[in-house]
Amino acid sequence: MRIQLLLQNLVSFTIHASVFVLVLFLPLVSSSQEHSKATTHAGNKDYHSHKQSQKLLFEITLHGFLLWASLGFLMPVGILVIRMSNREECGRRLKILFYVHAILQTLMVLLATAGAVMSIKNFNNSFNNYHQRIGVALYAIIWLQALVGFVRPKRGSKARSVWFFAHWLLGTSVSLLGVLNIYTGLQAYHEKTSRSIRLWTIIFTAEMSFIAFFYLLQDKWVYTKKQGVILGDEPKRPIDQHTSPSDTQKELVVKSC
Repeated sequence: MRIQLLLQNLVSFTIHASVFVLVLFLPLVSSSQEHSKATTHAGNKDYHSHKQSQKLLFEITLHGFLLWASLGFLMPVGILVIRMSNREECGRRLKILFYVHAILQTLMVLLATAGAVMSIKNFNNSFNNYHQRIGVALYAIIWLQALVGFVRPKRGSKARSVWFFAHWLLGTSVSLLGVLNIYTGLQAYHEKTSRSIRLWTIIFTAEMSFIAFFYLLQDKWVYTKKQGVILGDEPKRPIDQHTSPSDTQKELVVKSC
């Protein structure tokens, strides 16, 4: 009986003690679990935030590369190519230069359009900075220039002069605004990521300087080469001849005869 009573008391004490422990530590366990969940949630949130920032950085970099490839490379190279055709009157070489120019400019339009779609889809376009404002105007001029290029009149027609001036004016505007917007884009990239843009600015400036030098050299190259050549119809300068005494004597002898 005593053993049975002792066992009952022990079971009763164990139950009450268990209940007491549960009541005492359950809030702590629950709080610990909530803290663990909150920590895990915060960690997941930080992870997703980091992942999103990395994705945004990649999209910004890709956007900048597309705009550099289109407006900072293909556009000026296409202009250099079509200027080379000015010295060609006709023939196969002229056609090749024209088609190379058309292909480069078509690729430029496609890459610039892809960059514009990326900026509209993924970026916050509040248009509160010069880069976004210039970009909108630039995209419109690019497509207007493309349409003007497709309606090119035949050489010799009355509308050819007007078309040529409009095509030249739009192309010049795209080139200047494109270069300007690349510089403003580099500055926006620096403000967004706090990364240095000095190296990229130097490289792009060196590239533009070389293209500008080559652009100016194209008009002077043929003229420079002609400086060392005497043309057939160019009047020759009189050359002073030195008359020797013996020649003078010969002339006197002839006259005397």
